[in-house]
Amino acid sequence: QVQLVESGGGLVQAGGSLRLSCAASGRTFSSHNMGWFRQAPGKEREFVGVISWTGRSTTYADSVKGRFTISRDNAKNTMYLQMSSLKPEDTAVYYCASSGSYYGSTQQNYGYWGQGTQVTVSS
Repeated sequence: QVQLVESGGGLVQAGGSLRLSCAASGRTFSSHNMGWFRQAPGKEREFVGVISWTGRSTTYADSVKGRFTISRDNAKNTMYLQMSSLKPEDTAVYYCASSGSYYGSTQQNYGYWGQGTQVTVSS
């Protein structure tokens, strides 16, 4: 069983930065690939990015590439999402998720999800 808790969301002006954290319980975190997703009001949840269990590989959605960076600290059982050059269209609830051995953007392959943290970017 893996429990995930996101934190770090808030209100930020366009062009600003924010760092989200995803704290995981359980000893399997360090062997799981992890992802970030987001859901804007009235829209479906979408893929933001994924990081391999080693942290050596990352893949991002085109909409955030070059602006967002995913990292992880397996010793702390924590994954991060550093967001910069934020835009109003980045406003959403951000979720972290654990996929085990799967590395990709398909939500159905992620078995554990956090409760989400709200990010609001004002113009």
